[in-house]
Amino acid sequence: MVDRPNKPTAIPVGSSTAVPAPQVDISSDNSSVTATLPSGDSVTVLLFGATVTSWKSAGGKKENLWLSEKAILDGSKPVRGGIPLVFPVFGPPPSDHATSSLPQHGFARNSRWEFLGKSTSESAGKGSAGDDSVTLDFGLGSSNLSDSAKQAWPFNFGLVYSVTLVKDVLTTNMTVRNEGTKPFECQVLFHSYLKVDDIANTTVSGLDSIEYVDKVNGASTQTETNKAVTLTGETDRVYKALKPEAKVVVKENGKPLYEVGRDNLDDVVVWNPWAEKAGGMGDFAPKDGYKQMICIESGAVSGWQKLDGGDSFEGAQIIKSVL
Repeated sequence: MVDRPNKPTAIPVGSSTAVPAPQVDISSDNSSVTATLPSGDSVTVLLFGATVTSWKSAGGKKENLWLSEKAILDGSKPVRGGIPLVFPVFGPPPSDHATSSLPQHGFARNSRWEFLGKSTSESAGKGSAGDDSVTLDFGLGSSNLSDSAKQAWPFNFGLVYSVTLVKDVLTTNMTVRNEGTKPFECQVLFHSYLKVDDIANTTVSGLDSIEYVDKVNGASTQTETNKAVTLTGETDRVYKALKPEAKVVVKENGKPLYEVGRDNLDDVVVWNPWAEKAGGMGDFAPKDGYKQMICIESGAVSGWQKLDGGDSFEGAQIIKSVL
């Protein structure tokens, strides 16, 4: 599936005699991995769900991801906040599909992943003193699944999830491979909770003239007419078929806060539960925390990716934190 011949040893990684290098640490309970750049930027990934729970930029001073104060981090349920992974189905599975027996959003966010190792490079900044990029790789395959998940979705697959940290930029990349002979269909999405100061002062641009499915409005199909989308209530929209070069920009008080780009992912979900729905979630805290978050989720979810035996699908999300 996704094995590497040499599993990573206990880290931190770096050289005491060389120029500054990224530091990679595995938590004492082996539940998470944290990478820190010489600049102070950092990212933390929980092995349960391979969920990014923290991404700090601006020298480690700015937390970019919203994480519920009551997020469950012990592996008993998916994490509320950060960047949970959606695979092989987005939303409630359709009753007439091979994923019909799976839980909402599939099993990737409910499974423990393997840490496959790290790599570094200086490609992001010529002439800098030390490594300025680090990639953490995680793997999940059929053999890692619970018996119930295997029964619900009996296909042989391998996932490699790469989290790359560069100063002020976080890239999440998923590769899906059909390791068996039976074809299967899947969906992939990065469920990113971005942190804002006040949703009332937040707008989203880059979606003008894009067709979307409004899940709050009876799954009706609409076309976005606003150059700057504002959120004034529960929002759950799947914007479809964005151009590859299109950037979705989150602004606060008119100033760019995040730029979200995609590679081989055509869809963008905009989500916020608002007061009533947040109030009904036991792991959502504080209850008015919806005012400090907006989900901008890149994915391939408006249709299905069909993979024959040996085929692969790869897609990535690139988030830039703008100071």
